[in-house]
Amino acid sequence: MNSASEVVALINSGQRVFVHGSAATPNKLLNALLERAGELTRVELVAISTLGELAWNRPEVHEHVSLNSLFVSANVRAWVDQYNGDYTPVFLSEIPGFFRQGVLPLDVAMIHVSPPDKHGYCSLGTSVDATLAAVQTAQLILAQVNPRMPRSLGDGVIHISQIDAAIEDSSELPEVSYAKDVDDVTRAIGRRVAELIEDGATLQMGIGGIPDAVLAFLGNHKDLGIHTEMFSDGVVELVKKGVVTNRHKKVEPNKILSTFVLGTRKVYDFLDDNPIVSLRDVAWTNDTAVIRKNPKVVAINSALQVDMTGQVCADSLGTLQYSGIGGQMDFMRGAALSSGGKPIIALPSTTSKGVSRIAPILNPGAGVVTTRGHVHWVVTEHGAVNLYGKGLQERGRLLIGVAAPEHREALEKEFRTRFAGRA
Repeated sequence: MNSASEVVALINSGQRVFVHGSAATPNKLLNALLERAGELTRVELVAISTLGELAWNRPEVHEHVSLNSLFVSANVRAWVDQYNGDYTPVFLSEIPGFFRQGVLPLDVAMIHVSPPDKHGYCSLGTSVDATLAAVQTAQLILAQVNPRMPRSLGDGVIHISQIDAAIEDSSELPEVSYAKDVDDVTRAIGRRVAELIEDGATLQMGIGGIPDAVLAFLGNHKDLGIHTEMFSDGVVELVKKGVVTNRHKKVEPNKILSTFVLGTRKVYDFLDDNPIVSLRDVAWTNDTAVIRKNPKVVAINSALQVDMTGQVCADSLGTLQYSGIGGQMDFMRGAALSSGGKPIIALPSTTSKGVSRIAPILNPGAGVVTTRGHVHWVVTEHGAVNLYGKGLQERGRLLIGVAAPEHREALEKEFRTRFAGRA
């Protein structure tokens, strides 16, 4: 094994470097590379989402290293929006194609793996997603090998002979607890969403407190399945209680299918060498043709803002790039195509500052992630409405009905102005 500085010394100017993400962010290697920034020119980092402290906010990094983010996380948000950074809008399911088809050809893949097993195979651990495609296509593979990385089963394996250089590391993985994001409003939303879920449904959950709040209200459900892009701690208890059995899924029945896992050590330990969990290539997991094979797919995703026609902004605050498209549209469409499926957008009716998230129009510069042609259910703490098959005026009336009561009069005024002579 080498030191981090020795490993990243193999990276040259002008190269494009993929960075393993989420709980598998190889922070020691990444920070060692950023320390070298002054020695390099035109190095481009490509990442989906990263966690942990990254030493990017320095003049030499701004000048010599750029970031192309495919899903913006909090620790690089300012980099993307202010410095030598950018965001590429893309469905999560299509990112592996960027690498395999040469849209974003990779020179280097920087990954975080478990130690090799007796056959010499390391695991990509908590995040297979597009990392598998990166490993398969990059010219140089650099690894952070960590015994604390759970060994996930499924697609995410790489033989030690494929790794060109590595460091040993025993740091704890980054942890995220969504329990802190659950309050009375979130619980009310969780309860309403749970009421829409039937026994035998197949669930997809996005990131955040709302999906975890939904899971907390599913304790009396029966034979639920999981086919999702990610899951967290809340799923573990439902498996232990026998609520999640995966019995009625058509795609790999009796198994939880995902592409990455993010939460606390509790879910990482659950993932480790667990035969009922399969982490797969996101190009397959998030393929609508695969998702729709399951019965009663319920896709639960959140948003930042919804306009009165049903357009969903989930990735930006005006022109500020806040997150990304991710897998929301993959599963919203997949659920809509599933027999008995329910695509759900769940969000608090107001922001933390009391601004209505149900708006006459989206903020200038806001990105549309789920179009009004794809939206079905919208849920707030004040109710659940189904916009599918509804005209613009009926949509407006329904959405006003689930907006915060203190904002309904203003929304109704905007509604009357917009549809003057027609309403």
